[in-house]
Amino acid sequence: MIDLNTEICACNSLTIECIATCIKKNNYNTLDELLENDVCPMGDKCESCRDEGINNDGLNIPFVLARVQRGEF
Repeated sequence: MIDLNTEICACNSLTIECIATCIKKNNYNTLDELLENDVCPMGDKCESCRDEGINNDGLNIPFVLARVQRGEF
């Protein structure tokens, strides 16, 4: 089970839950929309949260987006 309080974007202190809430609330459908948004900035200061994850664990912004789109978060 994945802990929704796991920090995904260290540069903006965002957890899985924060990112998922932002995606749902603003109806973001693509990674580009999400990364370019001004409502809840993320992935704008470092690249690890977009790629391998801040802990090299694969938990990253694209992972959260995909899970939200599948209705899992």
